[in-house]
Amino acid sequence: MRYPPLLLSLATVAAFLGLLACSRDVPRSSARIYALGERAEVGHLTYMAYETQWLPQIGEGAAARVPQHRFFEVRVSVANNGAAETIVPNATLVDDSGHTYDELSVGDGVPAWLGFVRRAQSGETLQGLILFDAPPQHYKLRVTDEGADLSADIDIPLSFSSAPLSVPGTDLSR
Repeated sequence: MRYPPLLLSLATVAAFLGLLACSRDVPRSSARIYALGERAEVGHLTYMAYETQWLPQIGEGAAARVPQHRFFEVRVSVANNGAAETIVPNATLVDDSGHTYDELSVGDGVPAWLGFVRRAQSGETLQGLILFDAPPQHYKLRVTDEGADLSADIDIPLSFSSAPLSVPGTDLSR
């Protein structure tokens, strides 16, 4: 039995569409995992996380800020290797179960806070602290490029330090 060419073409298209419907979505990028202190290149941005510190509060007395969980400071640097000024996206903490914690938008009382909206000129490197409110545990710091198309994870092991974090050129004494 001979099938008409139109019927064969329709069958081929239907089979192709069926295969597409069954396939999984492939993420636009897979996040590579970097160690604390290692350079993480994501698009035109290069991130490095150096140190971390857990805090039960920020400030003293009646003016103290108290978190829901714990304050988590991460000392980072971000270099803009692109040809133009860019806004450096906020980072996200991701725990081992996939729960995420966004950066806090207010850094009152945090010396050398990097800020929530960060602009970096071409060739400029920003350094400072970013702040989260999260329960103490193992995390990955998810960083993205300026368009949020590419991402990388920086592994942050759980550790407790009583020494304040230092950022070159700043005084972080509390």
